[in-house]
Amino acid sequence: MPHSHALASPLLNAGMPFDATREWLHQALAQALPRQQRGDRLQYMSDKPLIPAAVLVPLVYHPSHLSVLLTQRTEHLSKHPGQIAFPGGRAEAEDASAEATALRESLEEIGLRAELVALAGRLPNYITITGYEVTPVVGLVRPPLELRPDANEVAEAFEVPLQLFLDPANFTRHRYELGGKTGSYLAVTHENRFIWGATAAMLLSLGESLTQQHFLE
Repeated sequence: MPHSHALASPLLNAGMPFDATREWLHQALAQALPRQQRGDRLQYMSDKPLIPAAVLVPLVYHPSHLSVLLTQRTEHLSKHPGQIAFPGGRAEAEDASAEATALRESLEEIGLRAELVALAGRLPNYITITGYEVTPVVGLVRPPLELRPDANEVAEAFEVPLQLFLDPANFTRHRYELGGKTGSYLAVTHENRFIWGATAAMLLSLGESLTQQHFLE
């Protein structure tokens, strides 16, 4: 059963204005504690060239709380079918920054317009076993979102209370062996949804950054 005790954070105070919330997020991300690099089986990735990519970590503003907007990928996709993810993808030549990549991909995947996103900062990069170096870009969004998910890629877009990811007790580490190589991944559960892998790792980084503490290390 996930734990969700209240932490001493302005984020959990009802009635905090949108602009003040965005500024608090910006300061918290800028002052986040340093930590070791995270990624999928990093011991096997040191000699591989990395492809730049970015995701948007959309925090949805509600007067009483914040939530995290996530997507569930469609089952027919060849890569990561059915998994829960942030909107995002690889950088294109026309993208001026990781922020530009994250906003472009969010528009393409879920119809979230860039002008609705108040950028707040970045989380540490995450390296995937498929060779991507992913920059998570955090943005604050005010409802109504008026999303238009791409039916080919996105089965559903949904919100999870941010408070779930501010408690280290809600994250678990799972170990596995594949092709003779060992590895591990993080996971967190909300209701009937199992959030794991890179998405869970970036959510853990979000929780660490906003609470100014190390969760599992």
